[in-house]
Parts: sequence; structure tokens; C-alpha cells
Amino acid sequence: MKAREIHLASRPTGWPVPEDFRLVEVPVPPLEPGQVLVRNQVMSVDPYMRGRMDDVKSYMPPFQLDAPLDGAAVGEVIASESPDRGVGDIVVHNFGWRDLAVLPARRTRVVDVSVAPAEAHLGPLGGPGLTAYVGLVEIAPMKPGETVFVSGAAGAVGSLAGQIARLRGAGRVVGSAGSPAKVAYARELGFDAAFDYHDGPIRDRLREAAPEGIDVYFDNVGGEHLEAAIGALHVHGRVALCGAIAQYNATEPTPAPRNLVLAVGKQLTLRGFIVTSYGHLAPAFQAEMAQWLRTGAIRYDTTYVDGLAEAPSAFLGMLRGANVGKMLVRL
Repeated sequence: MKAREIHLASRPTGWPVPEDFRLVEVPVPPLEPGQVLVRNQVMSVDPYMRGRMDDVKSYMPPFQLDAPLDGAAVGEVIASESPDRGVGDIVVHNFGWRDLAVLPARRTRVVDVSVAPAEAHLGPLGGPGLTAYVGLVEIAPMKPGETVFVSGAAGAVGSLAGQIARLRGAGRVVGSAGSPAKVAYARELGFDAAFDYHDGPIRDRLREAAPEGIDVYFDNVGGEHLEAAIGALHVHGRVALCGAIAQYNATEPTPAPRNLVLAVGKQLTLRGFIVTSYGHLAPAFQAEMAQWLRTGAIRYDTTYVDGLAEAPSAFLGMLRGANVGKMLVRL
């Protein structure tokens, strides 16, 4: 039996290009005790993967050249040498970027598809949902009645963060997005106001959307967005530093935020976080999110690309904002 994998062919300089990836066919090894063979159905492409393409020290090890990339995926167990996993189990794991995966059963988690479709465990019930939840509950804890600003409001994490803020009692939820269509989408999700960050200085657009200022900023973008948020935050405002996608492909240092000194006088809290450090919050998150999904309180949308060979294109499209909601690759 043969499997297909996407390997990292070269390390990008600036924006990745298709030539940085390679589709490779490899033999599937026989299962050892405790292992399972999973046929992947859906895989995720995520912004953090760009940093792992550089050979630099970070919170996750870099991808290796001429080796398969990895990331979240959902698939069906088609062979098992583990008493804990049976053929037919639907599992989520981190051996994406391939159509067949041999891995230890202990590195899989069986998902309940009666709550939501399997791919939802890569979105609202997976990393993006938990990230949004952790940012608003633990990192920059939002209080009822407060004004929350979310950048990247039409993306996988931002679209959920805005809805979670609303469901947990925010007084006003404001979002930024990269096109008129995405602005309209954010408003459909329940954002009280949203703006296209291409329509002029972000500080001006944010002032129009939140004229009385903001209390919490959920940062997916960094750069000019973070600078504008610092200017708009009230005293004792909080920032959840989730990502800085505006800077991931920069080849030179970016200047913003240039007003960081305001954090002193305003007594702001700016706190970065990696969601994998907050697994202890997963049970409470899963219970709350499952209830929201059952009642239809949370909406989630997916942009699909079909075929493993198109996974690099999906990844590049995600970096450039081609997705609404979560970008997934159907295998």
C-alpha cells in the first residue's frame, strides 16, 4: 500500500511559493503494537505553520526539509493494533498533510460526530474554537457589557471569537476584515460593527466603529491593528496576543506598534498565549461549545479545497485571506 504526503521542499524567504512543497508517494509501513492506520478525510491549514517553515527556534519545532509537514486532521481508523481504537473510529490527530497516516493510537482522540460533523472538530470544537475561548476567558478576560475588538473577524479564530464574546455578554463587538464581503459576513455573525482595514488608517476606522473606545482586543493580525487597539483601549484594557499574520511573511522588521508607551499610562495588559498550554480549559470549552452548536447559537463556515495535491494552494490562499471561516482540505 502506498501513501501520499506533502513534503517541505525548501524553506521560504518571505511569502511561500508552490515550489516550496513537494507531493511524494511512500510505502505504508506495517503496524506495530499500539499503532493505528488512519485514512484522513479532512486536514487543516493554519497560520502558525508558516513559522515552522523557518529553521528558527520557536514554541514548536521547525518542519524538516524533505519530510512530511504535519497539522490537525480528522480521519477514519482503517486498521488497528491497539485495544483502544477500533476500525471505523473517527479520530482527530496531528498527522495531516498526507492521505494515510500510521501513528500511535494514544496520539488520536475519538470524536463524537453526533454533536457536529467530523470537520467541526478542526473548527469550532477544535483548535480555533479553543483558541478563541481561551483568549476571551483566560488571557484577556472579558466582562459583561464591555466592548471587544477582534481583528481577522472573518477568519477561523476571529469569527468564533466575535460570537463567543457576544454570547458571553459583551456590550459591543467590533471586527476588522479584508474585504467588503468579509465585513458583511462578520455582521451576519452578530458583530455590532465591522470595517474593511483597506479603507484607510485602521485607527480611524476603529474610532468610527467604537467611538467610546474598547476594553478588550483579540489580536490575530498584529502591526497596525495592534497599534490602533492600544490607542483605543481604556485604562486597564486587555489584549490577547493570539497571532500576527500581517508579519509572518515580512523580510524586514515591522515598525508598529509605535505607541507602546501608552500601555504604561493606561495600565494595559498585553499577554501572548499558545493554546496548547491551556488544555486544562478544554473540558469546559467543549461543553459550552457543544451546547452552542446544538442550539444553533454559534455559526461556523468553511472554505474547502479538494485534494491533497492542492493542500499547498490552500495554505497559500489562507495566508492571503482567501478563506471565509476555516480553510480545510478535503482528502
